[in-house]
Amino acid sequence: MESEGTESSPPTASTEIFNSIRERSIAENSMVVLLQGLTGQVTTVDLRNESTARGRVVNVDAFMNIRLKDVLYRDRRGQLTQLQDLFVTGRNVRYVHIPDHMDIIKTMESTLAKIHRVRNFGSQGGGRKEYTKKKY
Repeated sequence: MESEGTESSPPTASTEIFNSIRERSIAENSMVVLLQGLTGQVTTVDLRNESTARGRVVNVDAFMNIRLKDVLYRDRRGQLTQLQDLFVTGRNVRYVHIPDHMDIIKTMESTLAKIHRVRNFGSQGGGRKEYTKKKY
């Protein structure tokens, strides 16, 4: 199903993977880390076109693109639709409801720790060397 501002077949992405240095930098310097910490949680996303989507968060990237599964989608006229998968582009997000049981500070700290583990992986002898020093 195609809706205004949403697509039903999102690009594939893993929950723990930050695709580029740029994405990691954006994420760790913004509040998007809170949304990334919602991975696996059921939440409601209000869209700019006055529709809502309630489902389990599969992935949130640094640009606030959100992928949900097992979604109950309510369009602006109030019609409900059940969807297996929904991809919402960040520019169409008006509001993301944070579940009451979530500890915002701990969620942000744990997401930042994951980003830093990925960034520092190269310094431990493995992975891609992001910030290699030139030796002359």
